Amino acid sequence: MNLYATIKKISFSLFFFSLIGAVSAQTRPIEEGFDYRVLPISQAVEAKGKIEVVEFFWYGCPHCHDFEPQLDAWVKRQAKDVSVKKVPVAFRDDLLPHSQLFYALESLGKSNLHAKVMETMHVGKRKLLTEPEIADWAVSQGIERETFLKAFKSFTVTSKARAANQIAQAYRIDGVPTVAIQGKYITSPSITAGSKARAIEAMDHLVSKARKEQR
Repeated sequence: MNLYATIKKISFSLFFFSLIGAVSAQTRPIEEGFDYRVLPISQAVEAKGKIEVVEFFWYGCPHCHDFEPQLDAWVKRQAKDVSVKKVPVAFRDDLLPHSQLFYALESLGKSNLHAKVMETMHVGKRKLLTEPEIADWAVSQGIERETFLKAFKSFTVTSKARAANQIAQAYRIDGVPTVAIQGKYITSPSITAGSKARAIEAMDHLVSKARKEQR
């Protein structure tokens, strides 16, 4: 067998086994340790009588940006007993302005600009880390500069931004995006070996599991 034929045979074999692995991952049941983890200490949930889903993210994370469309689609098809909220994580103090930006937009009733922030950073290649740059961006979205800066620097917003990090620490978040279900379970594309689709399946499974546990 010549070298070309050998390489071709090896390439086909690798493709075949990777395909088998993908199919196997899609057909096997969702399993603890493979598709999700159980938190050693359950966290209190705010949405009483509902199933609470928390997405931990960072605006500067390319994986969060990549996962956002699938996550948004998932949120839109949830039943009324599911409450979803986002929690920004700043793994360093110099990244805290991103968390402040999230809460400032929320306080101004502009949470609809969440995806636009990610698009600006990951498609437009703007870091949005300094106060002037962030304020300029807010103005470009039709928000009056002083109104935005007042919210951005407010005690409420800065407190929420720091509290978000404490929540992430309580959930033992060491990477984003990560999704927590009912204060007990966490899953993410990284936990499911890089598969966004499998993470969505795990989220469906965990919501169903939490719903049964409430009965």
